[in-house]
Amino acid sequence: MNQTSVAQLSCRSDHFRVLLSPTPRGARLARLLAVEWLRTRHEVPYRVAEAAAQVVAELAANAATHGRVAGRSFRLTLLCDGGVLRVEVTDTRADDLPRRRSSAPDAESGRGLLLVEALADRWGAGAGPAPQKTVWAELDLLLS
Repeated sequence: MNQTSVAQLSCRSDHFRVLLSPTPRGARLARLLAVEWLRTRHEVPYRVAEAAAQVVAELAANAATHGRVAGRSFRLTLLCDGGVLRVEVTDTRADDLPRRRSSAPDAESGRGLLLVEALADRWGAGAGPAPQKTVWAELDLLLS
């Protein structure tokens, strides 16, 4: 299988998981697959699906940029349970946990996690099992 191929795919009605190459193409594919999966979930409101697509795009881009290890994939997981949509992106760089940074107004990058924070109801990151880290975001399905 070449570097941009999907290595593993499993999809159930409440959960979606896929391994992707840590490249810009893999990050783009993560967003496209998430959009397609969310489109088939009737319990996910349009506004949540749109926000989730942006969250997936940011977290997958971060995995491809900052979590990249040659020859190792990153994993996208979507879970829909109990009125919450959870997005998880797992890569193999546990030594590089994300943290909120303030970027210069004219900087070309550095705002991705601010966008995730604005769109998600909750988000965080955790290390393990070695050498992995998972960055996650949760979006409530119901209006508060």
